Amino acid sequence: MTSAVACLQTPVRADMASALSVALDQAREAVARGARLLALPEYCGGLVSEGGMVAPPAAPEAEHPVLEGLRDFAAGAGVWLAIGSVAVSDGAGKTLNRGYVIDAGGGIVSSYDKIHLFDIQLSLTEVYRESGRITGGAEAVVVDTPFGRLGQTICYDLRFPQLHRALAQAGAEIIVSAAAFLRKTGEAHWHVLNRARAIENGAFVLAPCAIGPVPGGGESYGHSLIVDPWGRVLADGGAAPGIVTVRIDRAAVAEARARIPSLGHDRPFDVRVVPAAVPA
Repeated sequence: MTSAVACLQTPVRADMASALSVALDQAREAVARGARLLALPEYCGGLVSEGGMVAPPAAPEAEHPVLEGLRDFAAGAGVWLAIGSVAVSDGAGKTLNRGYVIDAGGGIVSSYDKIHLFDIQLSLTEVYRESGRITGGAEAVVVDTPFGRLGQTICYDLRFPQLHRALAQAGAEIIVSAAAFLRKTGEAHWHVLNRARAIENGAFVLAPCAIGPVPGGGESYGHSLIVDPWGRVLADGGAAPGIVTVRIDRAAVAEARARIPSLGHDRPFDVRVVPAAVPA
């Protein structure tokens, strides 16, 4: 049995109202194309940077207008949403980069707080510190859906294969790799890392990525991907806002894992460091 899935490639917006508006426009188009599972990018509720720090507009979960609007849409359209993330304030002065899975009745089935925060220095002048405003999570999440068991990851998590392996070994057949990946690093690494995560785990990867300049500095790469368990790119969103839709068959996951059953071949090992020889 196949299912129609979509990645939304939303343009970066600074405020929640315009972010929700563009997300809903793309969601309606995806549903019109027949998609039943829609995946949205990281910070799809708005994104701004300030002095290299991520500073997205945030609201408490119980009254988050973007989350509420997307839940209403899911219920009205009768579709599932994998919301890459929105910024959620916890009431204690902290902000979480939190993703959600929403069912076809608009209910929150699961939430995931991004574990690995984007703290990097690309050059002397290009520095990013997500941890300056965001608190990281500590728990990986898999959730059962009508389309298969789904694991949630967000952006910089893509560089940590052990997280994806843990999701796959917990039964994830689909891994959502939602992002607002930088254009500079995206051009070098986005495709190969998403394909690697699919190949290593014999899983579908849905990788919705935001597109365009980030207010305050930076630019998101786009090129939202749907990758099959053999590592083949089934769809690429390119460099403009829009959506990609594909029909996927979860039987392909079982087939790939039967052909290369590496998820069951882990072995414990130690690491031995051989010191450099000291000249006589």
